[in-house]
Formats: sequence, structure tokens, C-alpha cells
Amino acid sequence: MKALLLVFLGGGLGSACRFLVGKLIQSNYPISTFLVNVLGSLLIGFVATYFYKNQTQHQNLVLFLATGFCGGFTTFSAFALENFNLLKNENYILFFGYTLGSVFLGILAVMLGIWLAKTLL
Repeated sequence: MKALLLVFLGGGLGSACRFLVGKLIQSNYPISTFLVNVLGSLLIGFVATYFYKNQTQHQNLVLFLATGFCGGFTTFSAFALENFNLLKNENYILFFGYTLGSVFLGILAVMLGIWLAKTLL
């Protein structure tokens, strides 16, 4: 239950920060999303490297920062870390499949959602 609360609090803080970045950087281009994705990836890379060395001592901070905050701030950071781990483990086929599949199917899913909303509503 403590782990769930840490993820919940970190996620709420991350979501609020993402909202604030969007309000601070208003543009016709997705600059705020790009910035959030890059910053979230930087943070999760730092957290993963620094805290995973001492998992037993810092597990709560990892849950709060990596799973919670970065998850609320941007899910792209988790995607980037997972892809890095696939490359590090030389699992190139899964890396390319996961990356291309996620981007391609994600865009198709958005298109399908738009079509469904226009058709059904």
C-alpha cells in the first residue's frame, strides 16, 4: 500500500509539472511535449542509474521518482529507458519491433479513436 501511495503522489506531481510546462510554453508546435519527453528521459536515466545500484535503500525514492513522477510527467521516458535496455542487451529485433510498433500502432490508434468518435458521436 505504501508503494501505491508513493507512485500516486509522484504521478500527481509529475502530471502537474507537465501541465505547467504546457502553460509556460505555449506554441503552435509540440515544443512543450518534446521538452517534457526529453527532460523525463534524462531524469529516468539518471534515477535508473543512480538509485538502482542501491535498490534496497532507495526503493521508495525510485517508486516516487521513476514510476510516479516520470510516469506522470511523461510515459515516453519509460519507453526510452525500455528501448535503451533492449539495445544494451543486444536485443535488436525486439528493439526495432517495439519502437516501430509503438509509434506506428500508436498513431493508428489515434486515427481509429478519432474515426470512432466522429462516427459514433
